[in-house]
Amino acid sequence: MSETSTRNLLAAEATAGVSYHVALSVVGTERLLQSGYFRAKMAQEELIQNSNIPYTIVRATQFFEFVGGIADVATEGETVRVSSALMQPIVSDDVAAAVADFTLEAPVNGIVDVAGPDQIRMDEFIRAYFNVTQDKRQVVTDANALYYGSVEVNDQSLVPNDDRPVRIATTYFQDWLSKL
Repeated sequence: MSETSTRNLLAAEATAGVSYHVALSVVGTERLLQSGYFRAKMAQEELIQNSNIPYTIVRATQFFEFVGGIADVATEGETVRVSSALMQPIVSDDVAAAVADFTLEAPVNGIVDVAGPDQIRMDEFIRAYFNVTQDKRQVVTDANALYYGSVEVNDQSLVPNDDRPVRIATTYFQDWLSKL
């Protein structure tokens, strides 16, 4: 969501007397500002925080459902070059449930993280997916590989921030994979 659309939304909410704004964002936003996408998410969050409307910003970790897209962006021929950075991915249904829960709770007037129950390295995340889907591409661990082709990541980039509340979801990656 661009800054203009966020400003318009917040102005419309103020006019309508909206008493609580819940927004979905991304874990690691403040750590990945080399990316235009994450700079835009940060700008959106700042506008929400600076509005007069009580709010909760829900930052989710990477969705399980995006594993194929991460691999596709990192593919050159039959090789997928990705980092071994630590992740704590989550299924989108658990994110939707968390956002719904937060809309029924009192505003936090801050940021909360939601994450899956287990941590996994990005290269292993993709290898496990390829194993189940019988994708023959070779996953190569590359410390210099960029996340989504645009940003460097490390073991703190894609996991919840220790300085704020985190809600751990219940769906394990292996359980999700078993249903593919």
